[in-house]
Amino acid sequence: MSMNWNAFAGVMTVNAPTRPKSEIARLGKEIYQRDILPRVEADHLGEVIAIDVDSGQYALGQNAITASESLRQQHPEAQVWLMRVGYPTLRSFGGSSLRRTG
Repeated sequence: MSMNWNAFAGVMTVNAPTRPKSEIARLGKEIYQRDILPRVEADHLGEVIAIDVDSGQYALGQNAITASESLRQQHPEAQVWLMRVGYPTLRSFGGSSLRRTG
């Protein structure tokens, strides 16, 4: 489900997804691996990336909210996939690093 922060009203609204969540996830991962990873991983490790799975456009931020807001300023109807640059998941639980090493 994609969220849109309306800074003027201070309200977060939800756009209806145009695809199943599993397809949004598959497309987001595919676009990241194919088009974005070589451009961002060296210089933006650990930042959050928001990817519009319809256009392939993306935005980076220190957290999910800033990345999503930045992307939505350019593409208000974006179907957003979020991930952390250099890691297989956005968040982790526990004490070990999930950073990809190879």
